[in-house]
Amino acid sequence: MADDTDLLFEGEPIEVVVDETLAGTRLDAALARAHDVLSRSRLKDLILTGAVTVDGKPVAEPNYRLKTGETIVLLAPPPEDAEPEPEDIPLDILYEDDQLIVINKPVGMVVHPAPGSPNGTLVNALLFHCGESLQGIGGVKRPGIVHRLDKDTSGVMVAAKTEKAHKHLAAQFADHGRTGPLHRAYTAYAWGMTQSGMGTVDAPLGRDPGNRLKQAVLKQGREAITHYNVEARYGGEGWDLTRIQCQLETGRTHQIRVHMAHIGHPLVSDLLYAPGFATKINKLPADLAQTIRDLGRQALHAAELGFEHPTTGEEMMFEADLPDDLQALEDALEPFDRAAAR
Repeated sequence: MADDTDLLFEGEPIEVVVDETLAGTRLDAALARAHDVLSRSRLKDLILTGAVTVDGKPVAEPNYRLKTGETIVLLAPPPEDAEPEPEDIPLDILYEDDQLIVINKPVGMVVHPAPGSPNGTLVNALLFHCGESLQGIGGVKRPGIVHRLDKDTSGVMVAAKTEKAHKHLAAQFADHGRTGPLHRAYTAYAWGMTQSGMGTVDAPLGRDPGNRLKQAVLKQGREAITHYNVEARYGGEGWDLTRIQCQLETGRTHQIRVHMAHIGHPLVSDLLYAPGFATKINKLPADLAQTIRDLGRQALHAAELGFEHPTTGEEMMFEADLPDDLQALEDALEPFDRAAAR
């Protein structure tokens, strides 16, 4: 038997009879309570476009107050094709079912088409791979992107294939794991040696007023909290590097990169937030220095992602091994592990 998600996009109506618990409620709120497939904003759009009737009469007012015994019928139009073109781009798929897909994003892949990056994105790849299994989000056949990674940050990402999954996953990411099972852990290599083995950076972030490409710590910025734990310390004469695990309590643009630079430990090879640290490479052993020069991107990898499945309720956890370039860095650092040298 098809669930509500299938019915919405196969031209079958969704019917709700108003009982005492829904009487007096706004039309959009009642539909959101009765069926959790669509977001309230999407339901509002459908009401405004005439997709909803009450007792057989079109009602285009989301704030219409319902009466006991009235019958609401929602008939959503079929989803439109997405504007980005599907592209046959190989994907490293960690998991997939009819609700969502989990991938290991490679370095260099932009998540969503934008000016300057209209093609070759994760969205283009997902449109091709998922095809007809995309049931429509916001009325468009597209994958639901609930979080992003920078172009040059590798690692685990999840995307929704249905409206219901998108809504459920988006709520988990909005909660940042404070009350639910969402877990995001990143492996990062930073310059210097942190004073303690663990810590928290609580510093609000916003667009850098002096450079629109950057984020910055600002008094009036949005709340941003990063927790970190030291996993390994490396060093030699005149230099130190630290491998850390960062866990996000919020999800701001460039958050880890800005926060680590803010506390004086910017990420290795981060040309945007650590340009002054490039000269530190000259103090490193030749092979290690060359490995870092070859990186060409910040040493940051989304290593772990955990969340609750939107339909089964199962808590799921996914891991992605270090990509080749960061594994090469790890191998080059291993002889200089300070703990192993003791």
